[in-house]
Amino acid sequence: MSKKAQQQIAQLRSDLLRHNKLYYIDAQPQITDLQYDQLLQELHKLEQLYPEYDSPDSPTKRVGEQPVDYLVTVEHRLPMLSIDNTYNLEELRKFGQRSKETLDGRESEWVVEVKIDGVAASVIYENGVLARALTRGNGVQGDEITHNIRTIADIPLKLLGDDLPEVLEVRGEVYMTNHDLSQINERQIARGDSPFKNTRNATAGSIRQLDPRICAERRLRMFCHGIGHCEGIRSTSHMEFLDEIREYGLPASPFVNSFRTFEEAIEHCGFLTQEIQDIDFEVDGIVLKLNQFRQREALGNTAKSPRWIVAYKWERYEAITKLNNITVQVGKTGAITPVAELEPVELAGTTVSRSSLHNADEIKRKDIRVGDVVVVEKAGKIIPRVVRVEKHERRTDLPEFLFPTHCPECKTAVVRDEGGVYIRCPNYQCPAQLRERIRFYATRNAMDIEGLGDKLVEQLVRSGLVSGYADLYKLSSAQVAELDRMGEKSAENVIVNIQTSKQRSLAKVLNALSIRHVGTQVAATIAQHFPTLEALRQASIEQLSNIDEIGDVIAESLYCFVHESPGKEILTELVEAGVEMVSEDSGGQQISDLFADKTFVVTGTLTNYTRNQIHDLIVLHGGKTSSSVSAKTDYLVAGENAGSKLEKAEQLKVQVVSEADFERLISPDNLLF
Repeated sequence: MSKKAQQQIAQLRSDLLRHNKLYYIDAQPQITDLQYDQLLQELHKLEQLYPEYDSPDSPTKRVGEQPVDYLVTVEHRLPMLSIDNTYNLEELRKFGQRSKETLDGRESEWVVEVKIDGVAASVIYENGVLARALTRGNGVQGDEITHNIRTIADIPLKLLGDDLPEVLEVRGEVYMTNHDLSQINERQIARGDSPFKNTRNATAGSIRQLDPRICAERRLRMFCHGIGHCEGIRSTSHMEFLDEIREYGLPASPFVNSFRTFEEAIEHCGFLTQEIQDIDFEVDGIVLKLNQFRQREALGNTAKSPRWIVAYKWERYEAITKLNNITVQVGKTGAITPVAELEPVELAGTTVSRSSLHNADEIKRKDIRVGDVVVVEKAGKIIPRVVRVEKHERRTDLPEFLFPTHCPECKTAVVRDEGGVYIRCPNYQCPAQLRERIRFYATRNAMDIEGLGDKLVEQLVRSGLVSGYADLYKLSSAQVAELDRMGEKSAENVIVNIQTSKQRSLAKVLNALSIRHVGTQVAATIAQHFPTLEALRQASIEQLSNIDEIGDVIAESLYCFVHESPGKEILTELVEAGVEMVSEDSGGQQISDLFADKTFVVTGTLTNYTRNQIHDLIVLHGGKTSSSVSAKTDYLVAGENAGSKLEKAEQLKVQVVSEADFERLISPDNLLF
């Protein structure tokens, strides 16, 4: 029986470790919380019956330690330096220029990720087992917090896999969600203790507790975003490192993307700022860091911080106010967005009285109710958001908010996105959607029609003059002049601006049409690969999804719009109205079809080309580029230190070519194609 029990214990530990990864890392749980708890209880009973098989890395040992007497100071094997930061875009660009000059003017890949507002920590694994965890401290020495890190559910006590590095030190940010802070503050008040001011203060106070049971009660989380002292890792770049630690079951930092130039990375910062508005943890900036480890070594460090990383931070402003009501708005894609109607409050020099609540799930997750006292935040003077409810201030039993079952405008029954969080009005002809689509169509990032503002759009739709995009191009100045507050001269100017918009690029049109999942960046990428509407119409879903940064969801959405109603008819009507749908750079950019239907991945350190240059050459010869190796990849162009992408290409039998091979491919006497 003893041997059988040992096998059962080993299997249960392995199963629980796998389920932890599925839940915390992959966000694809296969069992319920109750089933997980039952497995954990079964393991706990077996360990009590057979103590000879007990182990400190067992999932049952999350909160099993005794309180420590005091925190021990330990020296970091590699200094844990702070990050230089700036609040100014111009200074950020200067940082990028200095980095480029130090690297002899070569373009470099840069990674962009969010800066989580928590407490920096280092977690060290030896032969796959959690050995030690430290705070940043003064950068040279930190406090040992192993007993508390072991209570964090998304940090494995033992790594997944067999081929593990001898030493793995990951660095990251311990944090707390706003939802958990609300619940903790309720308990604090019930015990007669003071509530925590914000998630960072609560995290800092929790991670240094001597008693791990207190820390476990606080439900801390952690994201890993950096590399410390390691022995035996495979990665040669930051993106590869994040992939590697995910395989081990560690929670890598979210919202991470890599870019071929520093300028592209800066452009992404604005997009990312909007994307992170509805997350449940606090972010106080965006981090830009060099991707390749070899280039990081070339740049080195100052006495205080590395030269290969910078934080673009923003000021945070908070205020407490009352939620008077929750209303809903219908957006251009039918998404019904709840809006917080607030008691007006001063925030960052402006009066805030409204804030988006994003979706029904956020209201439920944060337990937001009309009449609540709420914390409102502006980060970097961008759109205000409700951070959390001060539940300890809730004096009465407030009713839960009931999300509408029908569109408030056209009364159509609403539907929830399959597998998503948004609830939508499915009626494409809904007047509210039409107004929002036309309004967006005229904005600067779309068709840039000056003078076609919100009030004029509302009148055009209400009067029946405009029921679709193409109707704009049928308007006369006389029709517009008859509308409220529209003189003859103003009407003439609007009509001129509408007609001028016919000459916008294909990318502008695609962005303007409010196609699900297709924004400015995606539209530009699509137009680069399919520079005319006719080329786009001929593209298959597979061809679209093969484009780097597109993927299956975007590809299917765009394909359906182009080939099905109402998108198919909309495009035809716009063509008939004279709207040009040609890429700005479609004239003469492609010089051959040499790489037609071929997908390339470029990796490693190149000698004769920058990464941008070789990507451009591939596109000029009709090919496509991707950032990851898959079965769809035709060629891997491998420089020095190619790393894991080369290994994967060899496994998938993808043809690997050197720079010299690539030059021969594009030479006039090439016979390979």
